[in-house]
Order: sequence, then structure tokens, then C-alpha cells
Amino acid sequence: MRRRVLVVDDEPAIVDLVRQLLLRRGYEVLTASDGDAALQAIYDFRPDLVVLDLTLPKLSGWEVCRRVKGDQAARSIPILMLTARREERDVVEGLEMGADDYVKKPFSTAELSARIEAILRRSEKERTGKQIHCGDLQVDLENESAALRGAELSLSPTEFQLLEALACYMGEDRVGKTVTRENLLSRVWSATGGDTRAVDVYVSRLRRKLDDGKTPALTIQSRRNRGYRLQWKEEKEKLQDED
Repeated sequence: MRRRVLVVDDEPAIVDLVRQLLLRRGYEVLTASDGDAALQAIYDFRPDLVVLDLTLPKLSGWEVCRRVKGDQAARSIPILMLTARREERDVVEGLEMGADDYVKKPFSTAELSARIEAILRRSEKERTGKQIHCGDLQVDLENESAALRGAELSLSPTEFQLLEALACYMGEDRVGKTVTRENLLSRVWSATGGDTRAVDVYVSRLRRKLDDGKTPALTIQSRRNRGYRLQWKEEKEKLQDED
């Protein structure tokens, strides 16, 4: 699967320069020109890296960084700051918010490419061996396996990726955030736009495999016109889909 990079800058020339650089190196590239669009793209498409200009309309790059790094579901996404500011304190402020690295404008494409590769290598190492724990559900990212109440689930590679995508949004309140069909289509099938019926089919298959007849039940709840979320339900609670 190609690694996906989101490039955020309000200068079209810079966006095009970085986009062409990344395309030549085999990345999938998404773009945004303001802070609001950047946040939407981050939550919808879960890029592997964000190249983020600090001076943006609507919402500054600092604020985008602060919100992403303050969100448990998104904080693991690395951020490379682009800044035209020369003051050291501006760079320090961004790094203290959780940004992974920075490049000052004007920059060389060689330097930018090297820093992107370095961040992605570190990110991949950090991911290896990690697990997602959601109550009695364990998702092993390194071995691409999952277990429910200690029993290993028999999942296809696509079903595993779908479960991982949903589990990433499971919070301590045992209710996951809603993930749109378009988001799942992008993350699991590396497709943007198009028919989302494949998502519905695989959600139905995965839902059946998660049903072990025990309580609390782990279910994938449908949210009408919104998407799906992973949720633990007690027996006394009536399972209702909004579709």
C-alpha cells in the first residue's frame, strides 16, 4: 500500500512543487489550502504524514497541530512543519505542540524529501510491535491479527484492516467515533471517491465474526448517512442500527 501524505499550504506554487516531488517518489498525495480543510482531510483520510504550513487561512498551522496532537485517535500521525518564520521561538512552539520536524522556507527539495523519509521510517518503527487494546479486544498491528476475549479471530487481510481502522477510534468510554464510509474506503482500499458498497459488505462480514454470543457484545453500529463505529454493548441494552 502506498504511503499517503497530506500537503497543506495556501501557496499553490509550493503545493504543486511538493506534490510533484512526492508523486515522483511513489507517494499518494492529498492537498489542502486552509486549516479547516486540513483537519477534515486528516480525520477523513488518516494520512501517514502531514506536511503543514504554519501560516494558513481559517485555522493556523499551530492550531491544526495542537488539535491533532491532542486527539488520541490522531496524535500518532506525524507532522512536518513548513515555516517562513525565522524566529527560533516559532519553531520551538511548533515542536512543543508535538510536531515531529520542521523545514524553513525557502527549502531545497532534497532536504524536504530526506526529512519526510526520515519521519516515515521512525513512524514505521514506532508502529511495529504495537497493539490496540479496546477492552477484551486486542489488535496486533505487527502480526496483523486480532483476538476477542482471548480467542483469535479468523480475519481476511481486508477484514483486519477494517477492524484496525475502526479500533483506532475506540475511546475509553467504550464507544468509538463514527468513521465515514469514504474514510474507510480510503484507508482500507486506498481509494478516494467511488462506490462505498464494498465497505458495507465487509462491515457486515466483520460484524458477524465479532458476534461470539457473549456480553458485553462488541458490535459495529451503523450511523445513518454518517458511517460506522465500534461499540461495546451490554445484554440489557437494545442493539439498534440507525440505518
